[in-house]
Amino acid sequence: LQKLAEKGKISQEKAAEIRNNIVKGEALQDLKDSNLVIEAIIENKDIKTTVFTELETYVSEDCIIGSNTSSISITSLGAELKKPERFIGIHFFNPAPLMPLVEVIPSLLTEKTLAEKIYNLMKEWGKTPVIAKDIPGFIVNRIARPYYGEALRIVEENMATPEQVDEAMKTLGNFKMGPFELMDLIGVDVNFAVTTTVYKDYFYDPKYKPSLLQQRMSEAKLHGRKTGKGFYDYSEGAVKPEAQKDDALYQQIFLRIISMLINEAVEAKRLGVANDEDIELAMQKGVNYPKGLLGWGKEIGYSKISETLQNLYNEYQEERYRQSPLLRKM
Repeated sequence: LQKLAEKGKISQEKAAEIRNNIVKGEALQDLKDSNLVIEAIIENKDIKTTVFTELETYVSEDCIIGSNTSSISITSLGAELKKPERFIGIHFFNPAPLMPLVEVIPSLLTEKTLAEKIYNLMKEWGKTPVIAKDIPGFIVNRIARPYYGEALRIVEENMATPEQVDEAMKTLGNFKMGPFELMDLIGVDVNFAVTTTVYKDYFYDPKYKPSLLQQRMSEAKLHGRKTGKGFYDYSEGAVKPEAQKDDALYQQIFLRIISMLINEAVEAKRLGVANDEDIELAMQKGVNYPKGLLGWGKEIGYSKISETLQNLYNEYQEERYRQSPLLRKM
């Protein structure tokens, strides 16, 4: 709040007003008079479920309980509650005060009108809400997986360095941050945990297979900015390595990663994870992509994307590179 006030984004008075509205609770029962509770704790299903079942004993029957989980099934989290119809996913993006997107995810058990109610409430809060199906990763974390996964694969193969991959995506794709810079910002461990959850929840679909490099980084506690070192060194006086420029390589990197991303967006469209407008909006507002992926696919040419993926499939013989059945028809 102080930073926002110093930058002139909000007034000092507004910052003080918001601070005064924040009340610290010492125990779950302090939330007993709430109309809406949104949980934002560790990404662990058992711990979250324990909190929800205890919380339900304190709040009123009308209180809406939401989870900010980025990858755990909303249906499985709410199923343990006595009133699962009051439970819904309300997924904010980091940092929540600045990022506009909120994914609203009803479960199979959520009361039918609740998603629209939360959607409208998020609009009142000045957010950009989208409604998503309760599938692993929802919209953004499902579609965005190749931005990290394929970048890691390229580096694991010694095809390029992290700084070259980042540079390629920023210069050719206009992405604000490259995949490795972004993993360092999110937390290499957090990114790995989300990938592992999505992989497991999709019954170990090779498309979402986690990276051994990322696992080793997590084990070594090279988590990125928060630990001072990840794919880059953030310690005082450290100099970021320069990427060795290679135009042909950059083209190859960009086309490989963007093709994987567009394929995921097309598959999300095919499965009705969200409508086209929400898929485009989610990727732009949730992870700052410069364009919506469906529109980007049209711009590059879906036949070019299809050809790139087919070449990768022929080379690796891995299901990881299979195309959405819809892609060939677009």
